[in-house]
Amino acid sequence: MKHHLISAADLTRDDAVMVLDTAQELARLADRPIKKLPTLRGRTVVNLFFEDSTRTRISFEAAAKRLSADVINFSAKGSSVSKGESLKDTALTLEAMGADAVVIRHHDSGAPHRLATSGWIGGSVVNAGDGTHEHPTQALLDAFTLRHRLAGSGDGVGRDLTGRHITIVGDILHSRVARSNVLLLTTLGAEVTVVAPPTLIPIGAEGWPCTVSYDLDAVLPKTDAVMMLRVQRERMTAAYFPTEREYARRYGLNGDRMATMPEHAVVLHPGPMNRGMEITAEVADSPRCTAVEQVTNGVSVRMAVLYLLLGGAPAGPAPTPASGTATTAAAAGTATTATTAPGAAGEAEENQ
Repeated sequence: MKHHLISAADLTRDDAVMVLDTAQELARLADRPIKKLPTLRGRTVVNLFFEDSTRTRISFEAAAKRLSADVINFSAKGSSVSKGESLKDTALTLEAMGADAVVIRHHDSGAPHRLATSGWIGGSVVNAGDGTHEHPTQALLDAFTLRHRLAGSGDGVGRDLTGRHITIVGDILHSRVARSNVLLLTTLGAEVTVVAPPTLIPIGAEGWPCTVSYDLDAVLPKTDAVMMLRVQRERMTAAYFPTEREYARRYGLNGDRMATMPEHAVVLHPGPMNRGMEITAEVADSPRCTAVEQVTNGVSVRMAVLYLLLGGAPAGPAPTPASGTATTAAAAGTATTATTAPGAAGEAEENQ
């Protein structure tokens, strides 16, 4: 792991598998009476959100708190940003307060990269979504969900997605989720196809490591998982399709289309959903839809990212199930300070 996580392209295949394996071990905390580890005690994580968010902000907050970090939630609304304060001055303020990590969501593409490379702060920067650019932790939790659902026997630890066919459908043009998923899923060995109306395919998409299609019905029978994207009306400045009804008819996922997919295939959605447009209620409420599972997995994945960036240390031998502890199978390559590994710390936390 590097010092920052700005893009899915920052991750090699081994990096990505390490994050997913670490998240798999940390996910075991959910079954324990006490769901906290002291791994990041004394560290400060700032959630710096310039855009509205529910799932991502709460997920990062829960992840940091479960690792015992101090969390500061910063919203642009009601802050000095609304008075004209620049990103630089905001960053300098956070640095003065001793932020060890800044999780940033910004409406401008490239803002997290600017924050990470400017020298304004010394802590780690995690991109929680920037404009229409990328959303790497969303791609990681999607990959985690896919690996768990498609791994067959076992939980998929140590494995990637080689040989799997993943289809991403919808508003590719405005979707940072789509960009990060194309990069990460191909890094993990999957074959990715993006499907959308021609008006919602970005210029230059033919250079992406994926296949571009305009016919959803032709792709579904051979896909292992289909990811439905929300149509982002708030980012649209023109008419990209005739009507919502026409979009739903050609690119929406309904029960009949889902029936053409292989029996093992699953449906993903990053949320929030436009029910009746890109996905029907029948599909959204189906056992094959992983939308709620993705939210749960997001906490574990973001715990893994924060742990590896801020407090990762090589884990010792895995304890027996009776010990009630969680371990990680990974080490952080450039963590600023090595602290107690989750496995060694979990039992100590319970005994306090």
